[in-house]
Amino acid sequence: MTAARVGVFGLLGSGNLGNDGSLEAVLGYLRAEHPETVVDALCGGPEVVAARYGIPATRLHWYRGEYRTASRAGAIAAKGLGKLVDAVRTAAWVRRHDVVIVPGMGVLEATLPLRPWGFPYSLFLLCASGRLFGTRVALVSVGAAAIGNRPTRTLVRWSARLATYRSYRDTQSRDAMRAMGVDTTRDEVYPDLAFALPAAPASGPSDPPGPVCVGVMAFHGGDDDRARAEQIHRRYLDGTTRFVRALVKDGRPVRLLTGDACDAPVVAAILDAVDSPLVTAAEAASLADLMKETAAADTVVATRYHNLVCALKAGTPTLALSYAAKSDALMDRMGLGAYCHPAREVDADRLLEQFRALERKSAELRQTLAGRNRVAARQLRDQFDALTAALFPTADHVCREAP
Repeated sequence: MTAARVGVFGLLGSGNLGNDGSLEAVLGYLRAEHPETVVDALCGGPEVVAARYGIPATRLHWYRGEYRTASRAGAIAAKGLGKLVDAVRTAAWVRRHDVVIVPGMGVLEATLPLRPWGFPYSLFLLCASGRLFGTRVALVSVGAAAIGNRPTRTLVRWSARLATYRSYRDTQSRDAMRAMGVDTTRDEVYPDLAFALPAAPASGPSDPPGPVCVGVMAFHGGDDDRARAEQIHRRYLDGTTRFVRALVKDGRPVRLLTGDACDAPVVAAILDAVDSPLVTAAEAASLADLMKETAAADTVVATRYHNLVCALKAGTPTLALSYAAKSDALMDRMGLGAYCHPAREVDADRLLEQFRALERKSAELRQTLAGRNRVAARQLRDQFDALTAALFPTADHVCREAP
């Protein structure tokens, strides 16, 4: 009997801690429930994935300059050739598997700047190849949102239609796919996969008031905000910096968090502008590290979606600098829907008022989060049971032989 061959797919190992956390949750499920499976990855950072998770990994794109802007004729030609080569490479990789899992991530959205010939094209190749070769492709607890750009919307819609299994991390995601013409009748909603990861023990509030974690982001708006991206970024950075300065004035230690390697310049700018020993930067290499940081804080104010997930999973009262509906939905699911502030229009004075209101209800909110986390854990157990039924329907499943 041949072990089932399972592939994991996405922008994994590329510096985004949220994406890697979703992968870690799925690998934990496979190792616990299906230890006989043989797992490998097609991903953005194969060296990181292989070293960190101990599975073979292949580079997602043939052309290594895929995410650099091509301005010279040679680079443009190489990028175009890469699209053709990737179609063959992806199909060959998919054909060698019985199951391919896309673990979480916002793969069906464009809430951050996105080109259709980038990841949406890669996802379409994956799902089309799965349908062609009979490989089951599962989009597991993914994020989705309405997409204005027609080519991107078309690729995302067809990717979802061609997948064998779909589940979403919030109701808004499912509604968005239904609005884009996907039949979601059998699609379920479960919490983000990161809620399946082990939680760090929370320290609880301190007396006098203790540290505040502020999660920052290289935020320039969404895919439809390209014309005013720099204006949005300046307002976000200025408002966040003023907020951190106000915390320092109150004597609060501030710990700056990131969720992607590209956020480092924002941390550097705030450290330079505030210039206080009370402000330090965390060097988190995983969601587990982020959870430890947020668990040690009295309060968290964060922008990146998975910074929010980590703080809420840790049970720490959290205020969201919300840049998309997914952040609002997450906060509402966890009982903190009243504590959201628009990332596009950060008002430091108003943010400080919300922060103080949040801290006044800290004890009550910690109890709320504890209850919501128990519910999330049960729902994710149901998610993994559903995944097993869809992808591994029999215990004696026999795979096709490799070509």
